[in-house]
Amino acid sequence: MAGKKNKTSEYRKGQEIKVHIIDIGMRGEGIGKLEDGYTVFIKDAVIGDYVRASIMKANKSYAYAHLDQILQASPDRVEPLCPVARQCGGCQLQALSYEKELEYKQNKVRADLIRIGGFSEEEIDRIMEPIVGMQDNTNGPWRYRNKAQVPVGYSTAGKKAGRNAPGRVVAGFYAGRTHSIIPMTDCMLGEEINKDIINRVLTYMELHKVPPYDEETGKGLVRHILIRSGKYSGQIMVCIIVNGDSLPYEADLVDHLVTVPGMTSIVLNTNTERTNVILGKQLRTLWGRDEIEDTLHVYDISADGGFVPSAESVTFRISPLSFYQVNPEQTQKLYSLALNYAGLTGTETVWDLYCGVGTISLFMAGHAGKVCGVEIIPEAIENAKANAARNGIENAAFYVGKAEEVLPAYVQARKAEGEDPDIDVICVDPPRKGCDSKCLETILEIRPDRVVYVSCDPATLARDLRILTDGGYRLRKVRPVDQFGHTVHVECVVLMSKANT
Repeated sequence: MAGKKNKTSEYRKGQEIKVHIIDIGMRGEGIGKLEDGYTVFIKDAVIGDYVRASIMKANKSYAYAHLDQILQASPDRVEPLCPVARQCGGCQLQALSYEKELEYKQNKVRADLIRIGGFSEEEIDRIMEPIVGMQDNTNGPWRYRNKAQVPVGYSTAGKKAGRNAPGRVVAGFYAGRTHSIIPMTDCMLGEEINKDIINRVLTYMELHKVPPYDEETGKGLVRHILIRSGKYSGQIMVCIIVNGDSLPYEADLVDHLVTVPGMTSIVLNTNTERTNVILGKQLRTLWGRDEIEDTLHVYDISADGGFVPSAESVTFRISPLSFYQVNPEQTQKLYSLALNYAGLTGTETVWDLYCGVGTISLFMAGHAGKVCGVEIIPEAIENAKANAARNGIENAAFYVGKAEEVLPAYVQARKAEGEDPDIDVICVDPPRKGCDSKCLETILEIRPDRVVYVSCDPATLARDLRILTDGGYRLRKVRPVDQFGHTVHVECVVLMSKANT
């Protein structure tokens, strides 16, 4: 058979195998076990499939293989709506039924809490609540993203033809683990209007011979098209990211875009760095407003865990640089769940760490005595303050800095004055790496009545919960939320309280 034999495995590159898929890996790949227990990871295979595959890379105890043929399809396999689902790799679970996807995510959180956190199965099963899926559970979640970041370049066919034949200008998505653009203007997770907007920008570029940016040479002009939309306001922002500080015929670009229904803002962003970071810091509004608005609604949680609309809402302004959750429908449920878990009565002091633009802070402010938000990004704190003022919220204060520095400094200052820190609830919503160890140490020192942990990574969540439980807290509730349908990512909200309460 083809391929060089691996020194640490009896399996080798190019070898054909047949295997049943029994699980899903961290990146959404199917996991199969051969008769001798050898593990194989196969992209695009789903639980229940029986497949033929070719080994691409073999290690001592596992291998990566290419899906060659589905010999027997899983009963949970569905046909992806996206025509480039396999090439793109952005939706790792699009071939899996949504019901099974939710089951997988529920089990993922449960397994990490048990395996990494060291919690017992009995404890987790007693406190874990069912995952919050999107409303359309039959066909799966589509058209939920309010943000699209689309790279622009020349078609691959044109590049192969040589420097003098660059091909047509295309926009789309990077193929998995590459920076090769797959032409695609209608991502099924984004708003339908995005297709029209992207095509209008491409038409403008072709008309005026505006070159796309080339990562290899650092030359060219248009790097990305960023589209942000307000799900509830209907407002749309288009931001063109360029390798320069201007575009030729800018007025014509505006003319191409202003007739899009809902168009509110057209912005130019300058990014001249040789970097994978999409946005630069310099912005110039070409037409309309500098920002768009959207509103998030607060839900009451019923006794059976359902979400009941309330009259309460918070309005946010969104700039090209603002952090704002990409799935507003589920964000409302995620933050309403955090508010419910906090158990506020109107008198508590709440600290919201890693607060971003203050979304959770402002959800909680109407139910607390005082809320203090902490975030390392100055622009986010300015947005948080502006959002508080816009909504008439006067009992929320925001501080720039690292959570692991601002909170301990506050505690030490209070103690130096002979005062108790007087913090009743701490909410954390950290990045994927989880909470800083100093932050966790300070929480254990303060010992608030309740800790609400909003997580985007079950593994680091489990690690941090173990530290807090070893320090005297007890898990009370755990509930996953499907914030990113068709992907392997899952959010989770956890309630902890002191073990003696």
